[in-house]
Amino acid sequence: MSSQQPKASNHWSTGPFNCMDVKNKTDCLFSFFCFPCFACKTAKRYGECFCLPLIDEFGLMRVSMRHRYSIEGSIAQDCFITFCCCPCVWCQMSREMDAREPVTSQAR
Repeated sequence: MSSQQPKASNHWSTGPFNCMDVKNKTDCLFSFFCFPCFACKTAKRYGECFCLPLIDEFGLMRVSMRHRYSIEGSIAQDCFITFCCCPCVWCQMSREMDAREPVTSQAR
């Protein structure tokens, strides 16, 4: 008997406007009340420079995340949704990392 990992979905695990539908509403509140800090924290967690959100007006990190996780979509869709509701998109990306990345402890 071989153990296999379940195949990852090629869709976002949640929609951009599902902030209040998840168990952990902390990210939604953090994003709403202090979006620049939340976006910088999320970019750093993703492995990018924490300053990326300060220049990411067109959803470049969302494009990168779609490619990393093989999520269907297009650059045009990423730019449009980021332009329309940037805080919701960053919350969605944070939830996507929660759904797809293994939990690790941060010992210091």
